[in-house]
Amino acid sequence: MNFPEQLKYTKDHEWVKIEGDTATVGITDFAQSELGDIVFIEVETEGESLDQEEVFGSIEAVKTVSDLFMPVSGEVTEFNEELEETPELVNEDPYEKGWIVKIKLSDPAEAEALMSAADYQATVE
Repeated sequence: MNFPEQLKYTKDHEWVKIEGDTATVGITDFAQSELGDIVFIEVETEGESLDQEEVFGSIEAVKTVSDLFMPVSGEVTEFNEELEETPELVNEDPYEKGWIVKIKLSDPAEAEALMSAADYQATVE
């Protein structure tokens, strides 16, 4: 399993990369391995402002569908459109090409409460 140190993590198995007032969000290597082959990702909240923990989309694998939760409050500004044609990028490269959305942070302090790589790793091993 891969747990990049520079990222923050949630109990819902999402990772967050903070750059200024923008957060890039995806699911962790652990989450994609648990889900199996990902076949569809739906995000209909682009342009909407959502609170932390609200559902911003869903991810569908061969056997299951899971909700995606906002790791921080903010506006969903961008969806990774490559995932419409190739959702398997989340399986192949969850931390780079498989990112799901970008969020304009409304409260940057929320990101400080997210888990470190070591803390997240401890919850899944």
